[in-house]
Amino acid sequence: MAWFKRVEKGIVTPTDQKKETPDGLWHKCPECKTVATMAEHKRLLHVCGNCNHHGRIDAADYFEFLFDKGEFTELDANLTSGDPLRFVDTKAYPQRVVATERNTGLKDAVRTGHGLSAGQPLVVAAMDFKFIGGSMGSVVGEKIARAIDYARQNRTPFLMISRSGGARMMEAGYSLMQMAKTSAKLALLSEAGVPYVSLLTDPTTGGVTASFAMLGDFNIAEPGALIGFAGPRVIKETIGKDLPKGFQSAEFVLEHGFLDFIVDRRELKQRLADLLGMLQPAPVAAEPNAARRTSTKVH
Repeated sequence: MAWFKRVEKGIVTPTDQKKETPDGLWHKCPECKTVATMAEHKRLLHVCGNCNHHGRIDAADYFEFLFDKGEFTELDANLTSGDPLRFVDTKAYPQRVVATERNTGLKDAVRTGHGLSAGQPLVVAAMDFKFIGGSMGSVVGEKIARAIDYARQNRTPFLMISRSGGARMMEAGYSLMQMAKTSAKLALLSEAGVPYVSLLTDPTTGGVTASFAMLGDFNIAEPGALIGFAGPRVIKETIGKDLPKGFQSAEFVLEHGFLDFIVDRRELKQRLADLLGMLQPAPVAAEPNAARRTSTKVH
């Protein structure tokens, strides 16, 4: 019993001799409570190996595993928000932006870049929820629009990774205008015949859902992602009815025809490569004896 119960009293371990587990070594799944090392959790791209729960990750994480060797060229990295409305809530909008930039190391809620993914050229725009809830302001709309222009001009497939709480209230009408601007740019991309894949992650809501997030040639999502326009509480109060189980989950949205498929994050890169590979135009067949005619010299 002495193994399980201290017999002698008054035994004290000095503070400098106490051994504590350093922070950041372990991850506990919020769904199934399975504990794994952070190294293993990162290796699985922040997906639980037991229950497949997809944790939220940043734009930098997507770039790291989507682009070959994590190498890419960032587009419009230094665009920052103005203050067109002189907006003030608990603090002035410029102060909020500066504080968020300092805390996150980001300039705004989206990063854009281009590089090779599985050997194929790809333009990616990835939203970051930690920058004011991934809200869509003028900079977000402009960076996405410029990324679409780059994809169209270079005839490179475009991937949009959405994670957002919706329009940014500090920019009001200017924010809502980004819905029309990005949608118009995507129409031009479609006219040019350049593929657009939209990946919806947890959460994708508000004006983002009502614009570019749902306009893909292929709309896909991560498992369990919250996808919707208004929140469940607002909808329930508006219609006065209880909502179905799993309402606004990626699986529910897929079942009702608004998604093409759900993809595990660990399979995303290969699934994209397969999908975009099928969309590439077939090479034009050479005419018979074309090689011989090309090599013939005219005297």
